[in-house]
Amino acid sequence: MADGSAGGGVSPYVHRIRVRYGEVDMQQVVFNSHYMAYCDDAVEMWLRHLGLRVLDHGWDFMLKKAVMEWDGAASVHETIEISVGLARSGTTSFDVSFHGRVGDRPVFRCTITYVGVRPGTRETMPPPSAVLERLRAAPAPA
Repeated sequence: MADGSAGGGVSPYVHRIRVRYGEVDMQQVVFNSHYMAYCDDAVEMWLRHLGLRVLDHGWDFMLKKAVMEWDGAASVHETIEISVGLARSGTTSFDVSFHGRVGDRPVFRCTITYVGVRPGTRETMPPPSAVLERLRAAPAPA
């Protein structure tokens, strides 16, 4: 597992999702709401890739805002490759960028703003320095 430290050899993270039959609509493309679930799965696995278990740091985060734009479509049995990386970090919030494609074909782009919270509450709090350091050291999405 990657150590997530600066210069620690962490490669850009790419999450792969194989589209299942039940995820496509009558037009035979992935139904739009599934892309948010794909991003949710991708951010969790990206954090694991960085060696982060946020609750171990007494911190959690919640989605505040999502902006998604589609460049194409994916269909059943295709594999969507989602590049994930930190786009911005603030005092209590941070943006994660997602770039999804099937092969060389762009499919979607998404930026999600997350807000740090105390675990089990909605009380905002900044990320612990160890978490912020690992997020900032991660390579940008490819």
